[in-house]
Amino acid sequence: MGLLDSILGRSRPKQANLDALFAVPSAAITLRAAVGLAPTGLGAVCYRPAGGAAFAQAEQEIVELLRGAADAPDVRLEHDEFGFTWLVVDDDPDDVEGLVTDLHAVNTTLESHGFGPGLLCSLVPFADATGRRAGLVYLYKQGTFYPFAPQAGAGRTRDNLLEIQLRDLLAGELPVEREMSRWLAIWGAPGL
Repeated sequence: MGLLDSILGRSRPKQANLDALFAVPSAAITLRAAVGLAPTGLGAVCYRPAGGAAFAQAEQEIVELLRGAADAPDVRLEHDEFGFTWLVVDDDPDDVEGLVTDLHAVNTTLESHGFGPGLLCSLVPFADATGRRAGLVYLYKQGTFYPFAPQAGAGRTRDNLLEIQLRDLLAGELPVEREMSRWLAIWGAPGL
């Protein structure tokens, strides 16, 4: 940040640290042991689609990359009610490391093709035996995580107590978003 930016009170936005995604497998162990939430095997990257052939080519490259592995996960594109695209990876629930590697590849490929500004978040959903669900959401533009827990069977209601419990539980393992106003509700997200 320059002197003029300091004087005018401007700050630079925090840069994404996609390597933070590799802390999710450790957090998954903590979630299972402490509150009984286990990975579902799903993961997703949400982005604002761009027009044009270059974007379509980058998206196709990602899908081919993920489907081309010997133990390839299921890969699909979903579109939400707000016009965002979710690239969903459905893999073995016991292979969180592989899932996170795939999500990292999606993010870095879009970023390397110049579509980083359209990246919104990455999501890794968890569930317990009672059907309670929660997701770890990585905010691309903040470089931080937050928990999102929809209340089961209650429409568009959040389980705020579970979210705060998860925030406190994972604060030592993940860069947790401190500003709760950035904990966006991602209704209809894959796996939640």
